[in-house]
Amino acid sequence: MLNNLLSAADVWRTIGSVLLAILILLVMITIHEFGHYIAGKIFHFKINEFSIGFGPALFKKKNKKTGELFAVRLIPLGGYCAFDGEDGLEEEENGKKEALPEPFDEATETGMKESAERVEGDDPQQNAEVPQAETVEQKEPHPDAFTKKPPWQRIIVLVAGAIMNYLLALVLIMIGITAYGQTMVMAYEVKAGEGAYAEYSLQDRDVFLQAEGKNLYLTTDIARAVNGKKQGDLVKFRVSRVVGKTTDGKNIREEQEISVMLRADAAVTNSSDLKSVWDALGIRNTAEEGVEGGGLQLYSTVYRFGFWESVGRSFVYSFKIAGSIFQVLGELLTGRLGLSAFGGPVTTITMTSQMVSQGFRSFLEIAGFIGVNLAVFNLLPIPALDGSKVIFTAIEWVRKKPISRKVEAIIHGVGFILLLGFAVLVDILQFI
Repeated sequence: MLNNLLSAADVWRTIGSVLLAILILLVMITIHEFGHYIAGKIFHFKINEFSIGFGPALFKKKNKKTGELFAVRLIPLGGYCAFDGEDGLEEEENGKKEALPEPFDEATETGMKESAERVEGDDPQQNAEVPQAETVEQKEPHPDAFTKKPPWQRIIVLVAGAIMNYLLALVLIMIGITAYGQTMVMAYEVKAGEGAYAEYSLQDRDVFLQAEGKNLYLTTDIARAVNGKKQGDLVKFRVSRVVGKTTDGKNIREEQEISVMLRADAAVTNSSDLKSVWDALGIRNTAEEGVEGGGLQLYSTVYRFGFWESVGRSFVYSFKIAGSIFQVLGELLTGRLGLSAFGGPVTTITMTSQMVSQGFRSFLEIAGFIGVNLAVFNLLPIPALDGSKVIFTAIEWVRKKPISRKVEAIIHGVGFILLLGFAVLVDILQFI
């Protein structure tokens, strides 16, 4: 009975973590669209709808003054801020219609001349009004439609979503680091060394703080300091080292400057394969020793810094996350990293749910990480993303006229389909 209760509790805990992960993604996307909305309101853009989610509306309310529709929709995996005339197709079609000349008709021209020569008072039937052809009223774009606004205002509106994502992420990262500390890498167990390798070595439970005089934030920072060095080379580190214990058994730590003699060559192939780095630093791998359930004895731990140092580290850490995205994309394009290293929406939700189940600090950390990722990714010059739209708008600004709106719409449409296919593909690869 107790086991059944525990199993049920685990199931509900997992469901709760997944729902919380979906909520994080929804909030991040909503904040992104809210950035577009706020910038649009500042520059008086005509906004048709602000929606949270996709699909059928669960709730909607229209502002009678502005005509804006606010809606909450069924599928909680996105949202949008719909600007009037955002694609510019209506404006382009109207422009083409206005530019078309009237067809030349010789018979019509002759009839017009005869009509002009008629004398008032002649046959009334001849003076009767000729029925005029019906004209189709063309719908003019709203004066505050998206494409009617200056290019520089449109660019600000386009990048405002990413800015909002980054600002929210920075706040979450700052709260996490100042309140709880920063996640750092710990050498949990180190291989025993002989001679100089024992003298110039890491020790068990050392926490990496700096490498070659530079602060550490990600494992790739450690790899960058070691990469390309040969066996026997010395690398300078600043570590937090256990120097004793309190009467109640807690570790007493002290920050120390040390030099580590590399035990092997370090050659990093990509950001996900750092085995040569840990081998060079002498980190023990119990799996290689045949220990059942063993593995690399490299752990993460939370390390506290002073308040102002924590604030400064929050900014740098957010920049480091952004930089890692470009690094991974570069490795993908050069073939150094395979698609299996990526994950789509399903993988993101799975990993996020695992993180948030570990507590509020992990929740802040993963939410900040996702926020920075969304900000950077949306500014990439990939069709369908804001970055690509910025490029098209900048070209229009320079040329003083836009590229065909229809061509641009096709490019963004194809880009969206390819992105969707890529997201599905990388998720499938995670389960193969």
